[in-house]
Amino acid sequence: MSGDVVNLRQFRKQKARSEKERQAEQNRLTFGRTKAEKTLTDALNDKARRTLDQGRIERPDETKE
Repeated sequence: MSGDVVNLRQFRKQKARSEKERQAEQNRLTFGRTKAEKTLTDALNDKARRTLDQGRIERPDETKE
């Protein structure tokens, strides 16, 4: 009945490292956009908003509340 001896301190540290790496990978996917990608997204959003506003019909008889 011999088993492998495991150092619990090292096991906990390794587990913490792998958890941090998993979180880092998730953050890279969520926040990891280059400045060029952010600028392109902003430009496309502005263009879409301008295009939408150009088609808007404003009626002077409506009261704004």
